[in-house]
Amino acid sequence: MPRTVLITGASTGIGRATALLLAREGFAVHAGVRKQADGDALGPTVTPIVLDVTDPGQIADAVDRIGHLDALVNNAGIGVTGPLEFVPLDALRLQYEVNVFGPVAVTQAMLPKLRAAQGRVVNVGSVGSWITLPFGGPLCSSKHAVRSLNDALRMELRPFGVATVLIEPGSIHTDAVDKLEGEVEPRLASLGPEGRRLYGTAYRTMVTSGLAAERDGSSPDVVARAVLHALTARKPRARYPVGKTSRLMSTLGRVVPQYTLDRLRLRALGLSRTERHA
Repeated sequence: MPRTVLITGASTGIGRATALLLAREGFAVHAGVRKQADGDALGPTVTPIVLDVTDPGQIADAVDRIGHLDALVNNAGIGVTGPLEFVPLDALRLQYEVNVFGPVAVTQAMLPKLRAAQGRVVNVGSVGSWITLPFGGPLCSSKHAVRSLNDALRMELRPFGVATVLIEPGSIHTDAVDKLEGEVEPRLASLGPEGRRLYGTAYRTMVTSGLAAERDGSSPDVVARAVLHALTARKPRARYPVGKTSRLMSTLGRVVPQYTLDRLRLRALGLSRTERHA
């Protein structure tokens, strides 16, 4: 029987690259997508499942549709950015619903199957869990939560033979990176006049610098290959930093004193002159 895997957030980017690679490697791939058209675009080697990780009904339907399951790859995620003083709370809640509560809900639903198979759980986090950027509080804090929950799962599931692995991408060039550029002004509009006055210039500077770094990032394929290794290695590593700057950023976040790290982050994003706003 082919090894069977469910990948969430497989419409584009890392999830799509992972679904296609695993299918080529002989896995029976169930790809969670938001729209059926996105699933059809993956081709005949992948089985699409319409799966919004915040929808309990769609999660339950996925459980019913999938029989045997060897592995779960929690990849679905979104990125909310902006100054915490003015980030709409509904946007912050959505960040956590998709990036944190959604993966937990899918994992809980699939664990009976994974435990029966002594399978694997792979969570796609971010080096942002180690080094929070200004205006990246919503996204980076959600990845902090993912890393912590992954640590708990790794220890809790070990007695059942279920390995739990964290993938930590650094700079990865995906469609989401290009999409962010068009979202800058709408996001600033959501802050209101005072938010734009206080943070508008610094936020635009951060996005411009961040986009330049991400567009120079690694291909999603490098993350897909790390997921493949995590699923096929006899003893997978606990965490896989992958992509440009991944090892550097996670190391800096652990060893550099915080105020020094603050200055480095602000300088790297072109915010040194607007530090009072960051």
